[in-house]
Amino acid sequence: MSNLNFDDAGKLVLRLTLGILILLHGIAKLTGGIGGIEGMLVARGMPAFFAWGAYLGEVLAPLLVILGVYTRIGGLLIAANMVVAVLLAHTSHFWDMTNSGGWSLELQAMFLFGGVAVALLGAGRFSVGGRGGPFN
Repeated sequence: MSNLNFDDAGKLVLRLTLGILILLHGIAKLTGGIGGIEGMLVARGMPAFFAWGAYLGEVLAPLLVILGVYTRIGGLLIAANMVVAVLLAHTSHFWDMTNSGGWSLELQAMFLFGGVAVALLGAGRFSVGGRGGPFN
């Protein structure tokens, strides 16, 4: 297998892992609603309808990333979604190193920077969109 194949296989593993794990959060939002997010937004003086953005970052974006269509945009949406999630729900944990033996926001950071990595790397050959196109 050439380096090109390994690169494309690595991109596939990254895309599928990130996409599936974020999509599971999105499925939970689809089945359980976004009331909690609406409450956090309203408490900070923002409109409740901004909570619908969670569906972009946790349903649409992971589907784009999994399929490898508009992959870079999907990665950016996931990263932006994680920034908002940290700011809304996890700011009190930002410096917390005691609960898990590591940083309390490891998972959120992995999702955020995984989204950035996908946005930088693109889809690779093993995708519906292929390597071509400016957003793949």
